[in-house]
Amino acid sequence: MYVGIDVGTSMVKAAAFDGTGRELAVEARPVRLDLHGGRVEQDMEEVYGAVVTVLEELTARVAEPVELAGLTGQGDGVWLVDADGRPVRAAASWMDGRAHELLDRWLADGTFEAVFRRTGSAMFPGCPGPLLAWLDRHEPKSLDAAAAAVYCKDMVFQRLTGAARVTTDVSDASMPFLDPRTRTYDEGVLELLGLAHRRDLLAPVADPIAVGRTRGEGLPPGVPVTNGPYDLPASALGAGVTSPGDGLLIVGTCLAALVATTDLDLSGEPAGLYISTDRPGHRLRALPAMVGTAALDWVLSTTGVRHEEVDGLLAETPPGAHGVRVLPYFAPSGERAPFVDPHLRAELTGVSLESTRADLVRAVCEGIGYAARHCLEAAGLTGSLAVCGGGTRSPAWMRLLADVLGRPLRVVEGEVGARGAVLAAAERHGVPLDAPAWTRPTTIVEPDTRRAAYYAEGYAEHLDRLTQARGRGGRERADGSRAAGLFG
Repeated sequence: MYVGIDVGTSMVKAAAFDGTGRELAVEARPVRLDLHGGRVEQDMEEVYGAVVTVLEELTARVAEPVELAGLTGQGDGVWLVDADGRPVRAAASWMDGRAHELLDRWLADGTFEAVFRRTGSAMFPGCPGPLLAWLDRHEPKSLDAAAAAVYCKDMVFQRLTGAARVTTDVSDASMPFLDPRTRTYDEGVLELLGLAHRRDLLAPVADPIAVGRTRGEGLPPGVPVTNGPYDLPASALGAGVTSPGDGLLIVGTCLAALVATTDLDLSGEPAGLYISTDRPGHRLRALPAMVGTAALDWVLSTTGVRHEEVDGLLAETPPGAHGVRVLPYFAPSGERAPFVDPHLRAELTGVSLESTRADLVRAVCEGIGYAARHCLEAAGLTGSLAVCGGGTRSPAWMRLLADVLGRPLRVVEGEVGARGAVLAAAERHGVPLDAPAWTRPTTIVEPDTRRAAYYAEGYAEHLDRLTQARGRGGRERADGSRAAGLFG
């Protein structure tokens, strides 16, 4: 069997596949996020322990030899480790917001744009550039004690294999230090961010992805395993998104729009990033928004609605939700795609005493759909669109999403990231797998022509409201006050 390991933000999973790509079994274990004062951290030992546990449970459940394993996981953040891959401090998550004031200064003084023009990376508070710069200013001893500042999967790979030296891959290194043309670190970016003296903390880039053999924790000793790509490009592989123009929308905790491309356009509004892949010259134009299903989860918990009620509620109210509208920017650190605004907040409008729970649920689903359309258009989608993630479990939401986007959806269910990690591992090790069979969609959802026309007008209105919200936030920041709150 083939094993894919996906070390997510809140859940660690291991999936077993047979040679045809059929999913045999999945084991999962939750991991905690420590949230305090805008900081979001994770215990590395807990994360690694969860990896070992799910692998042990998976191999006990499926009693077949493991031929190959692929590893993927959450990107960004800062995972400080010593020479043995052990934690120096808690990992700072990609959701962390402590560096927002530093990013504000870089947005104002041109540093932010200068980095984007060099590497195609539009930084956000939880990416390594701002986080490392913040730690250098406020916790220099942590950086002094570290051998490397790596990413989640890199820490796991070193521990699983006992590798003497920690490395990363071109996908994780893409934000914000990697020059996508040379596929090496851009020393000028380090200078711009005041991190040249911390250059040694950046892990060497393994290009192509690193290979190793397990040392007996979680998997039997000697299993070939590869390190990467991280979860966004791994999901693109697992959904079959490799041809230029084709796209993937991941409807998960965050809403990630990815479009395969051979182009490199560093003009326009700085946002998102270019993710380098194992194929030189082939990239993913990625616009990962901060909030996806998390926005719906907030509305469900606030209104006391269970997840299994969503499909029924979506059927209770018509498109437009009786005038209720939602700008779905709920993240405490603002938004990062297809624009960067650390102070943008969600807004609900059109709510009255006559508004129902169904209106609120449909409005937030529509708002997320509009945000997705904005990201996909900015990413340059011209071909087919695959969809994966937890949101695909709601057939009614997928129908709504097809209508809002105005295009068919290739819905790919199951552990798409883990599947992509296996395909990447097979390519790296020269194992012939039938990629089209492995990435065949579960179903295709076609849009309704009449509803799609209605939502095209709603999307234009969404963009107008967004422009107004960003304008209000800019004026309030100029006055020294807080950006617009939840109810604007």
